[in-house]
Amino acid sequence: MKIESIRLKNFKAFREVHLQDIPSFLVVVGANGSGKSTLFDVFGFLHDCLKGNVRQALDKRGRFGEVLSRGCDPKKDAIFIELQYRMEITGTERLVTYSLEIGERNGAPVIRKELLRYKRGRYGSPYHFLSFVEGEGYAITNEEDFNKTDEELERENQRVSPDTLAIKGLGQFERFKAANAFRSLIENWHVSDFHISAARGRKDASGETEHLSETGDNLPLVARYLHEQHPAIFNRILATMASRVPGVSSVEPKLMDDGYLTLRFQDGSFKTPFLDRYVSDGTIKMFAYLVLLHDPRPHPLLCVEEPENQLYPQLMSELAEEFRSYANRGGQVFVSTHSPDFLNALELDEVCWLVKRQGCAEIHRARDNAQIAAYVAEGDQLGYLWKQGFFDGVDPQ
Repeated sequence: MKIESIRLKNFKAFREVHLQDIPSFLVVVGANGSGKSTLFDVFGFLHDCLKGNVRQALDKRGRFGEVLSRGCDPKKDAIFIELQYRMEITGTERLVTYSLEIGERNGAPVIRKELLRYKRGRYGSPYHFLSFVEGEGYAITNEEDFNKTDEELERENQRVSPDTLAIKGLGQFERFKAANAFRSLIENWHVSDFHISAARGRKDASGETEHLSETGDNLPLVARYLHEQHPAIFNRILATMASRVPGVSSVEPKLMDDGYLTLRFQDGSFKTPFLDRYVSDGTIKMFAYLVLLHDPRPHPLLCVEEPENQLYPQLMSELAEEFRSYANRGGQVFVSTHSPDFLNALELDEVCWLVKRQGCAEIHRARDNAQIAAYVAEGDQLGYLWKQGFFDGVDPQ
């Protein structure tokens, strides 16, 4: 499932934006404070709403009044999020729309409206397969029976807490196909919050082993999983490490006598391997990114902020290609960056930039700027154009 558009109203700095025709690999640039982290937090917010409820997700961000855009009236205005994505339904690719409207009543957040809709046929308006207003609504149980008319579809009325997503409860059941698929999509998003300090050191061998966590604190466990279950992938990671990080010839996830896991790095110049706490931050981060990007089962959505930190500028071109390859395998990728070297490895359609004017964030696509498109057609690179100030409204970093 690929997200094709994002529409936001009154979500922090985004008073009203609509990002359309989103590619599998999208890179966002902009000055500090322009809204890059906020754009990514849309996915984190929905993920948190699903894990808990809307109130908890808002409290994590300072409560409703802090998430609602400046200048809005909390008593009248609402936060609006709409995602459109393509998914296969009964053998046909269909454009599905999920929209969420959150307001506040008596000081408590409430979901004013939650909809999930798509077209059943080639013509006509999208049909609402899930529709809830302040905790009450319905979902369709036989939505894939396309031989039946709209009137013959079976509605199941349900009630949920006004601050709980309907897709959270209904999405657990196979009979609600669209809700079930969208819930699964959100559950498997990966919004990276990688911390090198969390990735280092000994780890309990009983944690999550198949996918790198958002903080990277299970890196040795995932490395061991790849080493044991996917040796070809692990060897490819090691070969890439050896070509990009001088001195590192191998990495071994070692189970210690006390039952804890750690990573041991081998320098080709020495016979004795050394523990990860003696390795540079850049080496740990590169290894973690390779483990993440060579996941045998890519996340449907991967968000990473400023991957260039602690890494050599010369590695940016290869890293950009790793992200693109991940997206081509089926995991849509969003990346923010301040690196001209990273931008230089990108195509025109893969780049957008954010500008904040009068306190509100705007989104611009590089492909829609005639001057930038003309320069790229003549052979110029996007990182060079960004440094030269051709991204209107963005001061080069």
